[in-house]
Amino acid sequence: MEKMSRVTTALGGSALTGRTMHCHLDAPANAISVCRDAAQVVVAGRSIFKIYAIEDEQFVEKLNLRVGRKPSLNLSCADVVWHQMDENLLATAATNGVVVTWNLGRPSRNKQDQLFTEHKRTVNKVCFHPTEAHVLLSGSQDGFMKCFDLRRKDSVSTFSGQSESVRDVQFSIRDYFTFASTFENGNVQLWDIRRPDRCERMFTAHNGPVFCCDWHPEDRGWLATGGRDKMVKVWDMTTHRAKEVHCVQTIASVARVKWRPECRHHLATCSMMVDHNIYVWDVRRPFVPAAMFEEHRDVTTGIAWRHPHDPSFLLSGSKDSTLCQHLFRDASQPVERANPEGLCYGLFGDLAFAAKESLVSAESGRKPCAGDRRHPIFFKRKLDPAEPFVGLASSALSVFEMEPSSGSMSWFVDTAERYALAGRPLAELCDHNAKVARELGRNQVAQTWTMLRIIYSSPGLASAASLNHSVGKGSSYGLPLMNSFNLKDMAPGLGSETRLDRSKGDTRSDTVLLDSSTTLITNEDNEETEGSDVPADYLLGDVEGEEDELYLLDPEHAHTEEPEYVLPQEAFPLRHEIVDTPPGPEHLQDKADSPHVSGSEADAASLAPVDSSFSLISVSHALYDTRLPPDFFSALVCDMLRFYAEQGDVQMAVSVLIVLGERVRKDIDEQTQEHWYTSYIDLLQRFCLWNVSNQVVKLSTSRAISCLNQASTTLHVNCSHCKRPMSSRGWVCDRCHRCASMCAVCHHVVKGLFVWCQGCSHGGHLQHIMKWLEGSSHCPAGCGHLCEYS
Repeated sequence: MEKMSRVTTALGGSALTGRTMHCHLDAPANAISVCRDAAQVVVAGRSIFKIYAIEDEQFVEKLNLRVGRKPSLNLSCADVVWHQMDENLLATAATNGVVVTWNLGRPSRNKQDQLFTEHKRTVNKVCFHPTEAHVLLSGSQDGFMKCFDLRRKDSVSTFSGQSESVRDVQFSIRDYFTFASTFENGNVQLWDIRRPDRCERMFTAHNGPVFCCDWHPEDRGWLATGGRDKMVKVWDMTTHRAKEVHCVQTIASVARVKWRPECRHHLATCSMMVDHNIYVWDVRRPFVPAAMFEEHRDVTTGIAWRHPHDPSFLLSGSKDSTLCQHLFRDASQPVERANPEGLCYGLFGDLAFAAKESLVSAESGRKPCAGDRRHPIFFKRKLDPAEPFVGLASSALSVFEMEPSSGSMSWFVDTAERYALAGRPLAELCDHNAKVARELGRNQVAQTWTMLRIIYSSPGLASAASLNHSVGKGSSYGLPLMNSFNLKDMAPGLGSETRLDRSKGDTRSDTVLLDSSTTLITNEDNEETEGSDVPADYLLGDVEGEEDELYLLDPEHAHTEEPEYVLPQEAFPLRHEIVDTPPGPEHLQDKADSPHVSGSEADAASLAPVDSSFSLISVSHALYDTRLPPDFFSALVCDMLRFYAEQGDVQMAVSVLIVLGERVRKDIDEQTQEHWYTSYIDLLQRFCLWNVSNQVVKLSTSRAISCLNQASTTLHVNCSHCKRPMSSRGWVCDRCHRCASMCAVCHHVVKGLFVWCQGCSHGGHLQHIMKWLEGSSHCPAGCGHLCEYS
């Protein structure tokens, strides 16, 4: 701390001097407050209640207010405030619900003045009126606020916030009768101390408890609030409805917020947990703090500017049992460590690039390179010379826009809405999705779906015999396999050797004769394989597919035992009558020689080729040595899914995962699947495809994703009469024994669809509320709340 500088500030004839310093306390502090002359600070906690003098070089203990032999809960302080008009007057909020005032001018050792015991639970906050010396306000965990006149022994007014607990209360600096209160349910209320029966205004400020608030010392209508949602919001209260004018995003729950004196847009915050630092924000730059104090090693519990007209000194107390004075000049500046360069893609393909202003200005006259489709659009924020750190982290933004046609994402929406993911056989799902992709011009995706159908539901999954049988029947799945053979490219010698002379009546035992009109592999249908190097001297027929059933056309390979062949009866148009006689070569020959068969029938039974240009061929081994199970293609399918995911098409990856299910799930790790699912669901929700998103969650193969829509939804409902939380046993309030589902318009029990305002708990029939809000924005129950329905 010795390296820190010293500052002297002149304030109306007096001067504030000091440096960054700290002192060790006897116990953790819960709150601090500064007297009006900025010379002393009071520190209060569960086990400490002391006053320290602020000197140039150090803190000096002046008074210990915890006196007495027995410890009292009245001395266990949750909050402390020092009156800004009477330097001898203090007030504390005790954890046992007692509000205590202290008079430092009393000659006795015990400075305790008055005790107010009207609260039933812990008092979270106490606040003196800024101009009225005898008015004290308190807010408690019991949901009530009480206004005390220090000249009387009891409270003069009680305000019910209709909520579980009051977290903060603050008198307005400019409006004499107005004070603000914040609540556990996220609401902020404005009250007039003359009207304790109802609040003047109420609005929902945060998503969760609102822990603190502070009125701006210069702008009459500005109110800063901080909550558990890690946000600090600035509200303009001068308008008809509270208007959010600024919002600062922090990294932890906001416990305290204080406007910086003499700096209109600066405020200081500290966190309730996790983060130990104190930040000073410029609300116009809500993402990077203007200054940061890092002296504390535990949660900061209280902050206060030393003087209402001096922006240089900040005091703080912490759970690490230290009291610190921070000099603003010595604060670290996060903006110095900020990266002035950035790159980001928009949802529709636009590219934004930020770079140092000096770099952009040096190249401002450059011409777009050949790859630029459009000139970049430059944005530059006007710099305010009065701003601190004006020369740091100043960037210029360039935006490269996509062409309107190229940036369209209509294909994504159409694909998501039209894809079929379940409810049909696998083959139908693949065919349907391939058709959808083809209609949208995504031919590669369509081809992928077709290949998946062939792999997982094609007849090719059967034995080789059934594969060859499908070829004989003209199956479309056999075509790609047979197109590899071009009969016209056969060598002349092979054609002559394999040609059968019908006049000789010779039938070879290892040959099957087919009519050329029944085969699928004619030259006219085989244009895709012209120039193929694959030899064409193979026989593709209706055979069983065993290796010992296909031989080279060589007389030496004739076998004595010939298998029986069964000719298909539906693979080609019949030119003659089929006789139910075993059509093996020996039987055909016997039938041809039989005296009971006519010559025409014998000719038909021999099935000699009609076209002399057709050649019969044979192979020495089966077309498929073994069956290819789906597992054989698993690695290929997984690579395909990763390829689409890396290309950014998580839609295809997730759709295939859902359609194939357990067939491919085991081959991809759970973390990768979860990442794909979350990315796809996020995209669907960005395009408001809620039904498709829910279907993906329901059908997902990832356990972490499928449980997303299985978590129960809880609605916390308050009674519209007594404002107390409703139990889960029914719609009758346990406290007032009245039905909560009463329509505020027609005053009848709602038996159907019920809509209610989350701010005031009043509601009614949907149609009645909608009709009411068309003509008035106030609650129909007359509570004064400004209800909204969208």
